[in-house]
Amino acid sequence: MIEATTLTKRYGAKTAVDGVSFAVRPGLVTGFLGPNGAGKSTTMRMIVGLDRPTSGRVTVNGMPYAEHRSPLHEVGALLEAKAVHTGRSARNHLRALAATHGIPRRRVDEVIDLTGLHSVAGRRVGGFSLGMGQRLGIAAALLGDPATLILDEPVNGLDPEGVLWVRGFVRQFAAEGRTVLLSSHLMSEMALTADHIIVIGKGRVIADAPVGDIVGSTKTYVRVRSPRIDEIARRLGQPDVEVTSTAADTIEVRGITAEVIGDAALQLGVALHELTEITGSLEDAYMDLTRDEVEYRTTVGASAASAASAGPSAPSAASASTEGALR
Repeated sequence: MIEATTLTKRYGAKTAVDGVSFAVRPGLVTGFLGPNGAGKSTTMRMIVGLDRPTSGRVTVNGMPYAEHRSPLHEVGALLEAKAVHTGRSARNHLRALAATHGIPRRRVDEVIDLTGLHSVAGRRVGGFSLGMGQRLGIAAALLGDPATLILDEPVNGLDPEGVLWVRGFVRQFAAEGRTVLLSSHLMSEMALTADHIIVIGKGRVIADAPVGDIVGSTKTYVRVRSPRIDEIARRLGQPDVEVTSTAADTIEVRGITAEVIGDAALQLGVALHELTEITGSLEDAYMDLTRDEVEYRTTVGASAASAASAGPSAPSAASASTEGALR
């Protein structure tokens, strides 16, 4: 179990983590989400003793990480997959780590097989692909057969088989009564993997709840498409109904059901080409929660529309600016 109490970290005038409190409980996969610069990495580094809190406290299995006599047996962490000696083979890297805790060589072979590295275990790490480096980082985290696992972007660079394996493994790990803290920017994968979500923004916890509760907080809406959409929109106009135009023949309606909209169209004698109820997703909920918490924001709107009207050969200014920001 991981417990943080008013955890704070300042770097000069900048507060990276601001009075964060949460608990990561055994038996669940807990997702740790937040925009870039939100304080996720700093928080995870404080959990495993790589950064010292300015104030507050964080414990793993009842005590600070640094006080555990054999930390690899308590906590396995993947925070930076490239933090390895590139001249060593994967097997020798794991053997060197194992030696620090008296872990037998047979355990090294076990985690190599478990993570699918047996065919490349003798190769130098410097020649590894991003995906193989991730697998090696996970193998290192598992060396001590820990009670708690902390993984930062574990599926980064993995192929679909590897992503599926990570998903199944962490769920099985949690099912054994162990603790899993999993950070990722892939909302679709987190929705399939996590049981509980903690969202952090600008150094503060802004959500801490089961996945179902967070997804359920998003509003569902009905997408309506018709050649006479303006007539439908006027008929639906009520104080408690929100109608948003998304295309010349399409609206999104919040506040009433698809059945009511269908009945209204029938009364008008208007054909419907689409009537679809759209339920919220984890991505929708995340975007709503972090809308005012992002440190870096790209703008897609008028410039993209202008580029579209200019023709297919014209480069999109919005796409270009977004691409540059993400490099």
